[in-house]
Amino acid sequence: MVDVSPKTPTLRHAIVQSVLRLSPEAFEAIRRQALRKGDPFTVAKIAGIQAAKRTSEWIPLCHPLPVEFLDIRFEQDAATRSIRIVTEATTTAKTGIEMEAFVACAAAALTLYDMVKAVDPSATITDLQLIRKTGGKQPFERDVSVFYR
Repeated sequence: MVDVSPKTPTLRHAIVQSVLRLSPEAFEAIRRQALRKGDPFTVAKIAGIQAAKRTSEWIPLCHPLPVEFLDIRFEQDAATRSIRIVTEATTTAKTGIEMEAFVACAAAALTLYDMVKAVDPSATITDLQLIRKTGGKQPFERDVSVFYR
């Protein structure tokens, strides 16, 4: 692990996104909440939250951090038959929270896939990427308008 002991804790925030691309039938089943496994968004949100809190168990050299805030949003786009998954995470720590946001986003996307795979085994998870991070020495921001149309 990297030694972060000399660093001062700061407020850190990260936003990560991914996109789930679906068949017309699967998109409609999700929109109508007609999946046999239940409400996909509630289940995926809980999965993402649980995963974020265990990030240091998923990623071997990741420092365990207190996740002080985590939000997961699902934005449906009928034109592209896709769901954009956006996670935001915040902590006050010596190192960034982007890995927790990544793990939450990936777990939520995988959970949505699991819930819809009986209708659409060809569903595809794409564009898992950091959108913004603040609070450390290397803030970052990406223009997502070119990725999500």
